[in-house]
Amino acid sequence: MSLKLAMVAAAAGVLLSGCMETANYEATNTSAFKPHDKELLAKVRYENVQPPESFRRAIVEYQRKEAPGSIVVDSDNHYLYYVLNDGKAIRYGITVGEEAMAWSGIAKVGAMTEWPAWHPTKGEIERLGVPTFVPPGPDNPMGSRAMYLYSGGKDTLFRIHGTNQPEYIGQSISSGCIRMTNEDVIDLYNRVKMGTIVVVLAPHHGDAPSFGSSQVASSGIGSVQ
Repeated sequence: MSLKLAMVAAAAGVLLSGCMETANYEATNTSAFKPHDKELLAKVRYENVQPPESFRRAIVEYQRKEAPGSIVVDSDNHYLYYVLNDGKAIRYGITVGEEAMAWSGIAKVGAMTEWPAWHPTKGEIERLGVPTFVPPGPDNPMGSRAMYLYSGGKDTLFRIHGTNQPEYIGQSISSGCIRMTNEDVIDLYNRVKMGTIVVVLAPHHGDAPSFGSSQVASSGIGSVQ
């Protein structure tokens, strides 16, 4: 009986290992940083902690149907994917907004900024008690880069940007935008271009890309203007 149990356990282990997503973790390539990036990142006053390993930048298998060069945000699982060729993607860990303040849909990158200033919305000012303007720099919650998402030719007010709170990567605490570590958002920024398609999955519609297909209709991408 013990031999049979051992064989069953071994078989289950093989089956489970076949379902696991293969991830090749990547260290930050600081050679891609500009001198200004290195200067400002050297001045950060926050504790630059590493996210848990499962939320560190990695190359993973990818079986969804988005085109290479597009971005997919899986808020449920706290991941952002930059789609590559040959069934691969770069997976980044992210901080996402609370469900009630989140935005979902299909958009495109309509503006890109290095070390952006922050102009909080009226709602953010009232809710968070922040000033009306925060200048660029290492203490700015927008971080080192920002990509502004547009849909139908209008600003969604939803951004992909850096953060000065890397300890929250993998959690849902922000005011609604997608936060990445400053190092990761520089890496992503260097890969995208104006007009890049961004698919933000609705709450409870996230899936592990190595396990199944998208629940987002492919026809929706054509509606982005």
